[in-house]
Amino acid sequence: MSIFPTKILLATDDSEEATLAAQTALDLADKTGSELHIVYVEPVGYVGPGTPLLADIPAPSLDELSQEAQKILDTRLQQIKAAGGTVAETHVKLGKPDEEIVTLSEGIGVGLIVMGSRGRGGLRRALIGSVSDSVARHAHCPVLIVRK
Repeated sequence: MSIFPTKILLATDDSEEATLAAQTALDLADKTGSELHIVYVEPVGYVGPGTPLLADIPAPSLDELSQEAQKILDTRLQQIKAAGGTVAETHVKLGKPDEEIVTLSEGIGVGLIVMGSRGRGGLRRALIGSVSDSVARHAHCPVLIVRK
């Protein structure tokens, strides 16, 4: 039995921190011989503090959100392939990011979750929470949070 994970889940978005997390996850997967999985979660149904409610603007459909999420995921996948990496599987989810990441990680049996953190300040994090904090608290496996 190895102490290294056999599956690593990279939770990504289009941020600079997620790019650093992708490089870290790719390096770890390569050095440990682990499968690399990538997930992008499009937040659906959540309106955070300070988000204007614009009743005159129609909300995007789930299909439009899913297509946009797939574009972000495909961009990350291409970056990983360009760096010489391989990805076992990609996953697009719609919902609350922290919950979707934890649920997927349990479902596919990952041994490590890698994700970036934007490092929001105390007040902002207290008001809207932090996806990486929530994943670290609720995940069944270790979580590596990559900061800039």
